Amino acid sequence: MQKYLIMIGLMMMNSVEIFANYLDELLPNPPCELHYHKDYELLIAVMLSAQTTDKRVNQVTEILFSEYPTLKDLKEAPISSLESILRPLGSFRKKAQYVRGIATFIHDEYGGVMPRKRELLETLPGIGRKTVSVLLSELYDLPEFAVDTHVERVSKRLSLAKVDDNVLEIERKLKRKFRRSEWGRRHKQMVLFGRYHCKAIKPECEGCKLKNICKREK
Repeated sequence: MQKYLIMIGLMMMNSVEIFANYLDELLPNPPCELHYHKDYELLIAVMLSAQTTDKRVNQVTEILFSEYPTLKDLKEAPISSLESILRPLGSFRKKAQYVRGIATFIHDEYGGVMPRKRELLETLPGIGRKTVSVLLSELYDLPEFAVDTHVERVSKRLSLAKVDDNVLEIERKLKRKFRRSEWGRRHKQMVLFGRYHCKAIKPECEGCKLKNICKREK
């Protein structure tokens, strides 16, 4: 039994190495595709990206941050105006409330300086663990591994996580499989791999070097 478990562990380690090498081949320098100029702009952009695409978020935030260029402007913006700008996104009414709430909290409670501690950031309206992980990794190069829908899908297809694992369980497993110093880069690589290659609908399986270890139903 012990020999069997060791063999399975070695096979999994080999699969992770194959995957990591393929990510480096496809996406050696993975970018953050959300546009921002200020720290709170990235926070808001990541929050807005739920249930929509980064491309659409960038189109919206270009208008949003142009019309309301400061935290004070955002917190005083009429909800109707924010809703109008955010209308191309899903749940735009809720997100308009979140935008104004985030700006108000940072401006009034933290003197306009965005907090860096997870426990404080997660108290902001509409902000959860994934958003904070993206923020801390992207802005401050802290070791975080955010799990979004792309990362979740890729992890389960490649047996890096179980089908019924939740996002926190997936995060913990990925952190064990990859070196701590790589977490931020691997997260972005997996997001882009899931977005452009291992897509939810019509994934590009032909020519993929991971076909032999992928568990997606053909």
